[in-house]
Amino acid sequence: MGAALPKHDVFQAIADPTRRQLLKLLADQEMHVTGISEHFPMSRTAVSKHLRILSDAGLVKQRKVGRETRYSLQPEPLLELKHWLSYFERFWENKMAALKHYVESEESDSE
Repeated sequence: MGAALPKHDVFQAIADPTRRQLLKLLADQEMHVTGISEHFPMSRTAVSKHLRILSDAGLVKQRKVGRETRYSLQPEPLLELKHWLSYFERFWENKMAALKHYVESEESDSE
């Protein structure tokens, strides 16, 4: 039997602004729940629920250190998001090229 599918996918996990902030916070350091909770105006239980969703999506790794559970970022699942967004870059690039053309044509008209 293959590996179980995650309960939450990357897109669901990052949809919430609090979870995006959690990922930024964990990007540079491993932290325990109490330390993480100090950065948010919510209960430790609420932070734990957000961490569980991130963990289910594979974006956060947990490891036990004594009685503490420490969390760290696992950025690999974000590649799925990067690949999906890269498809749409062509639209942004087209808009930027059109804007550049417009600005340059306005400058030459005013001279």
